[in-house]
Amino acid sequence: MVSVKQLPSLLPDEPKGHHIGTPPKAFQNPWPSFNPGHHSLGSIIKVRFGKDRPPFVPIPSDRSELVPVQKVDFSTSHPGPKVTWIGHASFLLQTCREEPAARGINILCDPVFSERTSPFTWLGPKRYTPTPCSLEELLDAVEVDLVIISHNHYDHADAETLKAIWARRRSNVHFLVGLHNSRWLTAAGIDRSSITELDWWEGVEIDVESVGKAQITCTPTQHFSRRSIWDSNHDLWCSYAIRDLQGSGKRIYFAGDTAYRSIHSINLSREEEDAQPTCPAFKQIGNLLGPFDLALLPIGLCEPRDFMSNVHANSWDSIRIHQDVKSRRSIGMHWGTVRGGLSQYYEDVRTPTKHWRMAAEEAGLKWGDEIGLLDIGETLILC
Repeated sequence: MVSVKQLPSLLPDEPKGHHIGTPPKAFQNPWPSFNPGHHSLGSIIKVRFGKDRPPFVPIPSDRSELVPVQKVDFSTSHPGPKVTWIGHASFLLQTCREEPAARGINILCDPVFSERTSPFTWLGPKRYTPTPCSLEELLDAVEVDLVIISHNHYDHADAETLKAIWARRRSNVHFLVGLHNSRWLTAAGIDRSSITELDWWEGVEIDVESVGKAQITCTPTQHFSRRSIWDSNHDLWCSYAIRDLQGSGKRIYFAGDTAYRSIHSINLSREEEDAQPTCPAFKQIGNLLGPFDLALLPIGLCEPRDFMSNVHANSWDSIRIHQDVKSRRSIGMHWGTVRGGLSQYYEDVRTPTKHWRMAAEEAGLKWGDEIGLLDIGETLILC
């Protein structure tokens, strides 16, 4: 049984600049790091269909050039805490098992198991890398207690996956989402009583009977939301700070999908990019909720830079986020699994990992220790 206790906001007196209306009817990014005119209809058409669009970039046919996929080890021999990459932004987080409990709390972040990240089974971005296990295998092996969803885009919010989790776990699983996101979860058949909506800086204490406790805080990101042409920015996007309230006390930051700054030209030098306004939320997160033992940060689907930087961080941005949130270690995500309509023309699927290592080394961070990667299906044990 999962009990959820709402916690007071960390910043109750901070103006809610991300709200549009009182109460909010929609949401916005309230910082100079976001350019609201960046994604005009004209710019979208130019980037997607214009004469300067590059040729299609094929996915390598040799799987050895792509991210390795290994079967998930679901054994409980190590008490944890553990983090397993399912692919893209999907992770299984398992808090430390404390005696006499048989396990820790099992948390799924942005779980996506469908073949396409789209409202259709026959159209839309299709995964080019398989999951390391089926959803059924995961649900047979793991009692999922909590699902946290960063925002409503289909590569992070997969209704079919969430329906299957709900069908198996029913009242034994709880869903955490940003404000207004319960509308599409209830439309998928999930009981409203099993969903908690949070605003930025609000949190909950999760108590799983005979298992343990964890604290989850909803934190800002620079992004947007849309599940149809009719609901742009109606639902709040967010990241999450997760703290194990058991003996380990480990802290994990899950960034979901985010940008760091808006870059208007691909011709800017690194120094000129660094002079642009950056999203201040990450330093707030680090100061209020850090330092973190691990951060899960996006590194892919970020080209073309002058168009995507407003909503998607690249590797150099995520190194800055790593530093701002005060993480001891960060793993790159949001790559190697699926790509969208733009990235298939502008981004080789092998590029994000090369850039992630390059950005880490330029920042003087130790590769494989402070900054790194996981194979799909690989489990990282946080000791």
